[in-house]
Amino acid sequence: MEFRAPAAGDGPAMKPVVCVYGGTAAGVIAAVAAAEQGCKVVLVNPGTHLGGMTSGGLGATDMGNPEVIGGKAREFYRRLGAPYGIAEQWRFEPHRAEDTFAAWLRENGIRVITGTRLTAVEKQGGRIVALRTGDGGSLPGAVFVDATYEGDLMAAAGVDWCVGRESRSAYGESLAGVRGSEGRARSNLPVDPYVRPGDPVSGLLPCLQPGEGGVEGGADARVQAYNYRLCLTQDEHLFLPIAPPADYNPFRYELLARYIRALQDAGKPVKLSSMFLIVKMPNGKTDFNNSGFLSTDFIGESLAYPEAAWPERERIARAHEAYIRGLYHFLSTDERVPPHVRREARSWGLCRDEFTDSGGWPHQLYVREARRMRGLYVMTQADCEGTTAIPDPVAMGSYPIDCHACQRIVVGGVIVREGGMDMAAPPYPISYRALCPRPEQAVNLLVPVCLSASHVAYGSLRMEPVFMALGQAAGLAAVHAAASGRAVQEVDAAALGTELAQAGQVLTWNKASSRWHGEWAHDPYVVQSYQWWLEAA
Repeated sequence: MEFRAPAAGDGPAMKPVVCVYGGTAAGVIAAVAAAEQGCKVVLVNPGTHLGGMTSGGLGATDMGNPEVIGGKAREFYRRLGAPYGIAEQWRFEPHRAEDTFAAWLRENGIRVITGTRLTAVEKQGGRIVALRTGDGGSLPGAVFVDATYEGDLMAAAGVDWCVGRESRSAYGESLAGVRGSEGRARSNLPVDPYVRPGDPVSGLLPCLQPGEGGVEGGADARVQAYNYRLCLTQDEHLFLPIAPPADYNPFRYELLARYIRALQDAGKPVKLSSMFLIVKMPNGKTDFNNSGFLSTDFIGESLAYPEAAWPERERIARAHEAYIRGLYHFLSTDERVPPHVRREARSWGLCRDEFTDSGGWPHQLYVREARRMRGLYVMTQADCEGTTAIPDPVAMGSYPIDCHACQRIVVGGVIVREGGMDMAAPPYPISYRALCPRPEQAVNLLVPVCLSASHVAYGSLRMEPVFMALGQAAGLAAVHAAASGRAVQEVDAAALGTELAQAGQVLTWNKASSRWHGEWAHDPYVVQSYQWWLEAA
């Protein structure tokens, strides 16, 4: 559709017309989608880098079913292919992703304000009229998009949101709430959890949380664990050593030392690859992720982050960095670690040409889940299972309902990682209403990242390609609302869906006509990802 800016007789013009808050991949694509319709756009990025996790170390794309990734999300991966001389690139170096986002914004003449955080929201009734920022600025707009991982604009605007896990009864979800035996990964080796082995009175070791987890199926405020996705290399020309934190204390990793000893006592191999998910990236680089008994997930330490002020969030982020740096130092140097593991750990280093303003350390903490809006429609487990009818689809999800542990506890003397989920999901549609607040709370705000969803459903929705697709939907919907002067809740969802489909967004999927062959069948990482939804389908 063609955007028409407000004429003199329409009342005071509000420029920029669409204001996107958050420089995540969703935020960039929302801005581009709106600008391509001729709309004036400003992108306000609280950080100093563009792309969020997509450029923050998560180079191994969590794609689910690649057939349902279309529109601008697919275009992004095609644009990424150009520097590598291929049609599409799904595994990539962080700086390539950020360069791609920056170039896309420049092509569309989008104003980007970086390093500026929201301090307040100005409203008239249910309409946001401006954002106030930490530099004393005021940014007006007709429609706003909250594309942050934290949902800060949404919260400041007075929109209902929640943090943590709903009970099973809240939405009738079998996976909801504190998990029972099926969501409790127990150590299959005898690892003593107490400071003085065998003595509960001596207290728990570091990396363990007190209590036995809560009432099965009950609600709580816990969110899944965060980490950093590290781009590491063994290339001596790029190699930067992973320095330990200033307060390194090997006792912090006593739990891992005892686990390694338990493996040795059981005659099982001790391997670095069993402690990390190591996915190869181009040019000798990797995406290191959490895996196994104790890894890069700082379990239990994400609890305060969603609702914290930024100084506290920065402290939490630095605590995650210190934990992971210490973990690598422990594996590289501690004599309780087998020599071959120490040698391999020392062979990996940060990349000299990635995250150059932070010594190779990623700029983005992996905030897997924070606030979630309570909007017009709440996506739930049933939606991810494909058992509900969605009349207003604007994108599709297909990744498994995947939640990392929420807490590491001791039950009956046994160490348990509680909260994990890994249920396969077929491709399913995502409702436009899940992007919209209730109209009495905000009539000109769209939320494509902290969208309206249960904790269970968010485990599948939280993937970067999905956020990009929802960013495109939000950007186009914002133009519809700005051009008509109507509330975002009044946007014609059918017309929006038609335009999105014409722009390549995938809104339906037919198992009978699904095809998976060629290059996908020969990529082990893609095969692993594809198997989840193949089994569900």
